[in-house]
Amino acid sequence: MELFYREMGEGKPLVILHGLFGFSDNWQSQAKKFAEYYRVILVDLRNHGHSPWSDKFSYALMVQDLEALFLKLDLKEVILLGHSMGGKVAMHFAQKNASLLSKLIVVDMGVKTYPLHHQHILVAFNNIDLNQLSARSEAESILKQFIDSEGVRQFLLKNLYWIEKGRLSWRVNFPVLEASMTEILSALPEEEVLVPTLFIRGTLSNYILDEDIPVLENYFPDSQLNSIEQAGHWVHAEAPDAFVDCVLGFCLR
Repeated sequence: MELFYREMGEGKPLVILHGLFGFSDNWQSQAKKFAEYYRVILVDLRNHGHSPWSDKFSYALMVQDLEALFLKLDLKEVILLGHSMGGKVAMHFAQKNASLLSKLIVVDMGVKTYPLHHQHILVAFNNIDLNQLSARSEAESILKQFIDSEGVRQFLLKNLYWIEKGRLSWRVNFPVLEASMTEILSALPEEEVLVPTLFIRGTLSNYILDEDIPVLENYFPDSQLNSIEQAGHWVHAEAPDAFVDCVLGFCLR
């Protein structure tokens, strides 16, 4: 599959992968800062953003998509950064393609299996009938019934756009993602990666617990973990300055 991507800056390549229900636009403000030092490539994974949709969705396929993009752009010595599900894609990619990477950055995602925890989001979307909507605000009103967080609602609503006058559509393939949730939350295969790796977590998030650290070090022996205070799962959005400083401190040394 040929993925949509956008570029800014020049120099050594820094490829950024968004998380579940996200797309490349979510990373624009951070990318502009990274682009002062790097050639930044923001990618839309399959079934997200402007990339094609498919009934098939797995980490193996997303790695293949990314391999095709690396080949197309002749990318080598890449710094690969992934958030949440994108972090899991990045780790899978590193297990198969370590020679293409100089560094790996995984944002608020571990290697373990996670329990189902997106049900309220999926229920909310299943209650939105786009054919009955005449305004984006109507979709937001439905989301409010199921999702308390204003930040999460606004993050999800970025996927809603006018495909034509009077007709709204989603940039994310919710039916396929819902059917693939067990795969999305599955553990990383047990395979060591020697690429220098930075794990970043928010102290208000529970995706990487202290008890997970020894396992991360088994998978990624040349790794470190940085915790960003007063940030949850969307670390880059909730503490942008601290996040950018953390990433650049690792990349530029």
